[in-house]
Amino acid sequence: MSTDQNRAEDGAGAAADEPRPRRLTYAAALTAVEGIALVAGGVWVLVLGLTGAPDDRQQAVTLGITLAVLALLPLLAARGLLLRRGWSRGPAVITQLMALPVAYSLLQADSMAVPAGIGLAVVAVAALVLLVNGETTRALGIKGPGRAD
Repeated sequence: MSTDQNRAEDGAGAAADEPRPRRLTYAAALTAVEGIALVAGGVWVLVLGLTGAPDDRQQAVTLGITLAVLALLPLLAARGLLLRRGWSRGPAVITQLMALPVAYSLLQADSMAVPAGIGLAVVAVAALVLLVNGETTRALGIKGPGRAD
């Protein structure tokens, strides 16, 4: 199977010959930042759970591992966006939609979590705007409703 056929099957089609739009690169970068933050948070919780004195060590370890595994979704989506794979927009959008309630929860806290909530909300909204942009959609080879051609 030729490279052109692979690109067509991945959803990029003829748009793969054009340079990657900056909006797509920015969306991939923001999604990757969220994935990296999840990995960092997971490792931090895991280390604290193993070396500290948590109320429930098993729960802390489980949370750390869960956060690290959840990081796979945005990291794989970011890689797919960089490679212009049409399938990658769905997981990237889901990541942003999941980040919004987390940001809201952080904003409700009376602590150092408020700046983190603001940052997460800004990143999630910016990434959503970039992901639904027409230029990004065309670069990924995604056609709108009723546009089978």
